[in-house]
This record gives sequence, C-alpha cells and structure tokens, in this order.
Amino acid sequence: MSTVAPNRAPAPAAGRAARPAYRVTGARVLRSEWAKMWSLRSTWITLGLGLLFLVAFGLIAAYQFKSRLTSGRPMERDFASSTALSLSLFGTNFAQLALGVLGVLVAAGEYSTGMIRSTLAAVPRRLPVLWSKAVVFGAVALLVGTAGVFAAFVADSRIVAGTRAAMVLSDAGVVRSLLGAGLYLGLVGVIGVALGALLRSVAGGISVLIGTLMLVPGLVSLLPSSWQDDLSPYLPSHAGEAMFTLHHDAATLSPTAGLVVFLLWTVAALTGAAVRLVRTDA
Repeated sequence: MSTVAPNRAPAPAAGRAARPAYRVTGARVLRSEWAKMWSLRSTWITLGLGLLFLVAFGLIAAYQFKSRLTSGRPMERDFASSTALSLSLFGTNFAQLALGVLGVLVAAGEYSTGMIRSTLAAVPRRLPVLWSKAVVFGAVALLVGTAGVFAAFVADSRIVAGTRAAMVLSDAGVVRSLLGAGLYLGLVGVIGVALGALLRSVAGGISVLIGTLMLVPGLVSLLPSSWQDDLSPYLPSHAGEAMFTLHHDAATLSPTAGLVVFLLWTVAALTGAAVRLVRTDA
C-alpha cells in the first residue's frame, strides 16, 4: 500500500520582506506637487518672466527718472516724486500677472489634461492636494518675488544715487516695503492656485484673476466719490499695494491692515476651492 504526500504550497523565499503598505502623508503629497510643478516647461519660463519683469521694469523706470532729471525735461507729478524704492517696485504690477497666471496653470492644468483623476485617486482625502499646491507654489512665488524686488532696489539705488530719489536699504521702511512686495506676490500666486482649482479652467481662472486685480479697480473709480472711499481700500489690489507702500494717507490702509485684508481675500479664494474640491468630482 502506497501513500501520497499532500501537496503543500511553497514556502515564501527566505529573507523576502513583506512589502510595506503605502501611506499617504503630507510630506509625500508636498514632494509630489513639487515634482509635478518643476516638470512643466511653463514653470521655468513664467517664473523667469516674473523675475525679468521685476528687475527690467525697475531698471527702466530708474533710468527714465535720471534721464529726465539730468536733461531738465518735465516729468509727471507722480513720477517726479518717485524714490529708489517706488522705482524698484515699478514692475510689481507686471510680475503679479506672470505669477498669478502660473498659479492658475498649476491647479487648472491638471483638470485640462485629466491628470487630476490620478492625483485624487492617489490622495483620496483631496484637500491635502489643494493645500500642497498652494504651499509649494506660494513659497516659490514668494522667493522669486522677494529676490526680484531686492535685486531691483539694489540696482536702482545705484542708478539714482546723488539725486533726490536716492535711498539705501538702511532707510526707515525700505526693508519692510520690499518684504511686503515679495509677500504680496507670493499670495497672488496662492490666489491663482485657488482660482484654478475653483474654476477648473485655465482661461476662466486667468480671466477672473486679471479682472479682480486690474479691471475691478477701474470700475470702482467710476462710482461716486463717497462709495470709492469706502470700497477702494479693501479691493485686493489696493489692499496688497498698502503692504509695500512706504507712505500712507487717510485714504489708504496701513501695511498691517492691508496684509490682513489681502489674507482674507486669499482665504476666501482657498475656501471656495476647497468646498468645490470636496463636493464635486473631477
């Protein structure tokens, strides 16, 4: 009588370790968004344009001021009262468009390509994706903006040295204004990300961004004077400008108040984006 040994499953190979379960952490989501942002050619181009706008327009303004001053040609009243600080910040309005538009692309670009479905499948809780995009791009825009305004000021202060516009970094309020301009540009980038995530359209996000920063102030200027005085200081662009303006009057907000108001606008945009991200599918 013969016996048949029962078949046994092969034992796992010795030394083979069990594969650890994948865990979604905040640090991993941040690294993922960092890698995705720098993988786009548009990131390098647009950040370069933002930096170029800050430095180039600052230099052009300083050379124009000195040229008109030495030649005796008449200058506009606002331009005649310029300082090295205000001349170096001349490119801020142009840089904010570059950084804000790139912020929209960082968020809305994934919806246009459909990549957002893979992103949300990897991060089912969704909100960490929005926070990571805002933090990563906001930090990059802050660094680029701050570096640009400081570089423009150093160059402009040498160009206008010896004139009535001369200033140095040690002058009262200069460093605060330059840091305020960098922070403003960083927050504009965050608002761009929020608008891109909220509207899920590159064209729509850019349109709303430009309209909010540039067109709405013009429309408010058409209102009666009493309404302008009540509304104008609290517009995003005017509140942001108060963050880096050296001298203030009764019609403008203080730097701290301007920062608080602009932060509220930023939080409102992020809140809208977060609500839509949680409640609607990609």
